[in-house]
Amino acid sequence: MDLNKYRILFIEEATEHLSEMSSALLELEKDSSSSEAIDQIFRMAHGIKGMAASLEYGSITEVSHCLEDRMSLIRDGGELGSGEEVALLFRGLEALEAMIAVVRETGKPPPPSFPAAVAFLEANRALANAEPAPEAKKKALIR
Repeated sequence: MDLNKYRILFIEEATEHLSEMSSALLELEKDSSSSEAIDQIFRMAHGIKGMAASLEYGSITEVSHCLEDRMSLIRDGGELGSGEEVALLFRGLEALEAMIAVVRETGKPPPPSFPAAVAFLEANRALANAEPAPEAKKKALIR
């Protein structure tokens, strides 16, 4: 099977998804409760995750899955949290852009220890440990 044509398709579609995610993140900076922007980022991360998984690009799959999960929490809470959360989302976008650039330039997946991916995943864990549980976030928003 010639994976090259699938790699090319992945790069094209992922590049479009990243552009749409970037636009949606900029919208979220202006309006932290934009459900359309939140849903857009979720869908684009989900799409990249699926494409990456099918080509066995493990580190891209992991970062996009983590970003998708983060957007799910934001969706459940109804809006974007702190400025730290905005920064984290931009870090995730930058990590995906860098990893997809590796695929574009080398034709190979980025390694599991890709620095931008590791930095994003560690920042996500740190923020997750510092914030209240999603259920507590929902209750705080309802009050």
